[in-house]
Amino acid sequence: MLIDIDKWQEIFSTIKKHKLRTTLTAFGVFWGIFMLVVLLGAGNGLRNAVFRNFDWANNVVFLWTMRTSMPYQGFQPGRSINLDNRDVAAIRSFAPEVGLLAPRTGLAGDYSIDRGKKSASFTVMGDYPQFNQIKKVLITDGRFINPLDIESRRKVAVIGRRVKELLFEDDENPIGEHIKIKGVFFKVVGTFDTNKSGDEAIEDVQTIHIPNTTLQQAFNQPNEVWYFSMVPAQGYNAFQVEDKVKKILSERHKVHPDDERAFGVANIEEEYNKIQGLFLGISGFSWMVSIGTIIAGMVGVGNIMLIIVKERTKEIGIRKSMGATPLSIISLIVQEALVISGVSGYLGLLVGVALVEGIDAAMQSSGAEVPFFYNPEINFQVAISALLVLVLSGVLAGFFPGRKAAKVNPVIALKDE
Repeated sequence: MLIDIDKWQEIFSTIKKHKLRTTLTAFGVFWGIFMLVVLLGAGNGLRNAVFRNFDWANNVVFLWTMRTSMPYQGFQPGRSINLDNRDVAAIRSFAPEVGLLAPRTGLAGDYSIDRGKKSASFTVMGDYPQFNQIKKVLITDGRFINPLDIESRRKVAVIGRRVKELLFEDDENPIGEHIKIKGVFFKVVGTFDTNKSGDEAIEDVQTIHIPNTTLQQAFNQPNEVWYFSMVPAQGYNAFQVEDKVKKILSERHKVHPDDERAFGVANIEEEYNKIQGLFLGISGFSWMVSIGTIIAGMVGVGNIMLIIVKERTKEIGIRKSMGATPLSIISLIVQEALVISGVSGYLGLLVGVALVEGIDAAMQSSGAEVPFFYNPEINFQVAISALLVLVLSGVLAGFFPGRKAAKVNPVIALKDE
């Protein structure tokens, strides 16, 4: 038979004789797995909340100009630097490290966006199609800016959800309609929303994207660029992009090579790696605490097995005198340890997953947004890893007492009282 019913009946009979002792020991294993699931779920909730608002590419570099702080080639410190379209061409020509380049320009000063009798103030940014690859814009209808819009300087606009709400009726489709920006009419070709929360989400949905070339021409900002957003080409990293672009711009604008204040830089790859390291540490801490608790539980299981071996010394001697092999005796003890650790650990896994999923369901049904906690989850890999830890621990907890049982001398065992 594939399943030895007598052996399993014997295992459960042994466990039933010592219910309290078995339950208390099993609770240690249950609690270790439960803690592991809950801690990892909470860590994932924190991680998801952080990366929910992280909609930029994880290796993007932002670069803008400030004031020089060192004299160079006859120029005094404190000089302002203005980026322009020639800088864009230079970067595209001499910086193979840059894979995606999205120059950005915005409208400055006081202005309003009008449509019919409705009027409101919003942020207007001049962008290139590459911007949607660097920062994923969640298009809900229509499209984003395309290359033909840039080339033809089309007066088209992609509006955020809040812009749509304030300038259009609830049942009105804005696609194909016109809005007026500082007296210039733009045709709405797309609408977008955001997955983010908090102030960043509010800022995003109150933004209007128009072609950068159109903004420069229509609003008398010829060649003007406010800042660059860039993503490295294949085989390069953000730090290489930062160094190369700063070198190109320093040469073009006569900036001292060692002037660290002439350019402002935000390297998202550096920040992203720090955040990843933080959550890797949280995950490692969760595993360390939980494994420690599981080990403590398994020590208890191992002690129970040693007691069982001691109590059943005579029985084991009889088994050996009747031809039982050491392997069969070790197998019996290991199976008992696996039953205790496996059942308690599996229950801990189920309860932990149920708690994490329950918290997630409650948050979603209530609609409440917690800034630093979103969508706690337990992935399949974690569940499998937890079960593997259980099996390995159970085998170890039963192996050493089983080995001791296998070494019992039948003659001495039969005399045991």
